[in-house]
Amino acid sequence: MATVWGRLAVPVVAAPMAGGASTPELVAAVAGAGGLGFLAAGYLTAGAMAEQVRRVRELSDSPFGMNLFVPAGPSDPVAVAAYRERLRPEAERFGVELPERIAPDRDDWDAKIEALLADPVPVVSYTFGLPGAAEAAALRAVGSVQVGTVTSVEEARAAAESGLDVLAVQGPEAGGHRATHRADARPGETPLLELLAQVGSETGLRLIAAGGLGDGAAIAAALAAGAVAVQLGTAFLRSDESGAGAAYRAALVDERFAETVVTRAFTGRPARGLRNAFIDRHEPYAPAAYPEVHHLTLPLRAAATARADLDGMHLWAGTAHALARSGPAAQITRELWAAARAAGAR
Repeated sequence: MATVWGRLAVPVVAAPMAGGASTPELVAAVAGAGGLGFLAAGYLTAGAMAEQVRRVRELSDSPFGMNLFVPAGPSDPVAVAAYRERLRPEAERFGVELPERIAPDRDDWDAKIEALLADPVPVVSYTFGLPGAAEAAALRAVGSVQVGTVTSVEEARAAAESGLDVLAVQGPEAGGHRATHRADARPGETPLLELLAQVGSETGLRLIAAGGLGDGAAIAAALAAGAVAVQLGTAFLRSDESGAGAAYRAALVDERFAETVVTRAFTGRPARGLRNAFIDRHEPYAPAAYPEVHHLTLPLRAAATARADLDGMHLWAGTAHALARSGPAAQITRELWAAARAAGAR
């Protein structure tokens, strides 16, 4: 990590946001401001991932990262079927069909590993678990720095024991999926700064702080707590280079959606987003079944997005979402770092 970190003028990381929000243009813009950008391979094929890598290299010669979703085992089909029945009225309302059979899905994991071995990127990070020992060793051998995303001291220990180089410590304030290593795990509630201290006392690895960091004071506090960098996702969702749609961008600063909650209703994994009617109707019944629930609700979410129906969309957002600003991502990066410096960050 020293080689990558030595080239960073600004300790700000653009978080990987799967589903389209993280674009090559966003990655390049943050890198151009002195930070580090991450692409998100989640939900993409290996070929689509490789195309995004190619595009970033066209736009920038700075280091960047690629994030992978670690595949999980199958979930309880009975629980998934019961949730499907509950969602049928939603499907009728939107005029879409829910999938009756959901095929096993490893998110093209094996092909993605092969692609990253054939054409290495500077940094590879993992969400929802850890790579196998042979996979980690192979990526290490081709020169990729490896980052494990952790939400607890136990996960941090496992990541350190697996030989990863850096830990992205994700607090409960983070938007989007909690990166718990088990889909059925109950996410911890230890605040980010406290979690950083706990993880730092257990490992000697570099720590990246993630979760609810929306202004200079929060960034400075995370760095003072022992992080070598901060990872921001929601803060870039309204940027010019973000792949987020217009309705999503507007919702982030809409007073009607001021509250965020953690829900399994959209994907079967706990994720923080703006509270809306879909969550209120279905959260109590959503099973811990990922990626099955993700595939089950995909037609509903697509239809809601097409209609700009904010009460049916998944609107991932961290607790500092109201601070998200519009404009060029490079400008946002520089302004946040200037505010952090003014708050005492060095």
